[in-house]
Amino acid sequence: MSETPPVIAPLAAALAPHRLFVSGLLHEDGETIALISPDEPGFWDHVTAQPEFAEDAPDPLDRWSARVIGALARQFEARALFPFTGPPWQPFVSWAVKSGQSFASPVHLMCHAHMGLWASVRGALALPGLLPLPAPAANPCIGCPAPCTTACPVDALKPDGYDTQSCHAHLDRPEGAACRDHGCLARRACPAGESYGRLPQQSAWHMRQFHP
Repeated sequence: MSETPPVIAPLAAALAPHRLFVSGLLHEDGETIALISPDEPGFWDHVTAQPEFAEDAPDPLDRWSARVIGALARQFEARALFPFTGPPWQPFVSWAVKSGQSFASPVHLMCHAHMGLWASVRGALALPGLLPLPAPAANPCIGCPAPCTTACPVDALKPDGYDTQSCHAHLDRPEGAACRDHGCLARRACPAGESYGRLPQQSAWHMRQFHP
């Protein structure tokens, strides 16, 4: 991501102990929306050691996100926003693209300048006022040979949308183990995400939520 504006430095410092970072900033209705994402490497080891993951209750990652980002909202006199609460659903994908740090990839998944196709957002803070924004990032998809477009063994990421039925059917078969245990092959193929440091254990956990 582009250099963080100095006014956001206190927020970046508050996020760091939670292994989170500001993955995008944009202006919306007189506020500055700060998108908050996992900071790898280190996020998964940190978050799975939190109390939510020791409790016998559903959605530990969402509950942790709500607790941590909710506390930060109070600290910075902001509003906490989440992609897992609604309706109405907040336009997180549109916000990410508007921030100039994320881009629509050839497989329709969001590609972030730093996270690649591992791009994810745990929540956002709506900060009062129109704070300075960083310069837009370079689109990592421009000039990329797009290995993501041929990595899916069942061609589930089609030009006209995501074929979830084919994806789930593949995950049910023995040959789907590579995706189940290590994460989506298309996401793994993204050159921009190679240095991000996301652990296979995290990808496997998310796969279990998507395909129990």
